[in-house]
Amino acid sequence: MEARGPENVKVGLSVNGESHLVELEPRVSLLDTLREKLALTGSKKGCDQGTCGACTVWVDGRRVLSCLTLAITCEGQEVTTIEGLADGEEMHPMQRAFLEHDAFQCGYCTPGQIMSAVALLDEGHAGTDPEIAEWMSGNICRCAAYPNIRSAIREVRDRKTGQ
Repeated sequence: MEARGPENVKVGLSVNGESHLVELEPRVSLLDTLREKLALTGSKKGCDQGTCGACTVWVDGRRVLSCLTLAITCEGQEVTTIEGLADGEEMHPMQRAFLEHDAFQCGYCTPGQIMSAVALLDEGHAGTDPEIAEWMSGNICRCAAYPNIRSAIREVRDRKTGQ
């Protein structure tokens, strides 16, 4: 593999099913690339240190903190953001459940919370409230909407399993 940088390099990214070629410094985070180069501002910059989870996106279906992920490392992988979760105008069931259960207060952490909530269901970590709390612990809600977030997750979980 050839060395790239420290000058700007062209990076090919697939985000929400669309291909993008962006020019950036190799040390630029995925979060900054999404927000500043691709105008996808749903993922929020909270702490910029990987402790709050507001920037959670998926890379090849796996949850990542985009503030700690270099954009250049995502070449050849599929990045999914909150903007890519809905099916056109049809909200994802988790997005609808967050609205129905008032699982947000200020809304700042909501995109990261939703991305993590969908992933934890896919990972099979939503059996009990303590399990949900543990697997969502990387996503901080400063407004303390945790009971409502867990209610939304349970609703989507139960709809999936037909309970």
